[in-house]
Amino acid sequence: MLAATAALATTLLAAPQASAATHQGGLHFGALQFDGPGADLPQTNAKLNAEYVDLHNNTRTAVQLRGYTVRTASGYLYTFPTFTLGAWKTVKLKNGQGANSTGTVFRKKNNFWFNNSSGSLTLTAPGGTKKDTCSWRANGRGSTTCH
Repeated sequence: MLAATAALATTLLAAPQASAATHQGGLHFGALQFDGPGADLPQTNAKLNAEYVDLHNNTRTAVQLRGYTVRTASGYLYTFPTFTLGAWKTVKLKNGQGANSTGTVFRKKNNFWFNNSSGSLTLTAPGGTKKDTCSWRANGRGSTTCH
């Protein structure tokens, strides 16, 4: 019995330890609110802006986002104007109207762009290189984390 216990202990100690999930590096999607709280109708700017996606720059250098696009599977598109995302910074891309700032940019549209039931997003660099994707399914919260 003692030998069996010692063998089991040796096996458990030799087993690889589970590693903690690492935060995705580079430029990538973060939190996604695809279905804002409450009913979609009547449509208001506040409800449109309750839909958003965060974009993280987890690098040591600022990234110029001019020409980067965020596209939904259903074809809605946002193209970044001249906008610099600082090193280790996040910008929230909201759906409706508003004034752009260092932490928030607005799609400036008057329609919802995320499907409440399911969908996907793609972040593409100006040269056409896909940088990240995120997909979702209805989960009762209306939000997910992309990384």
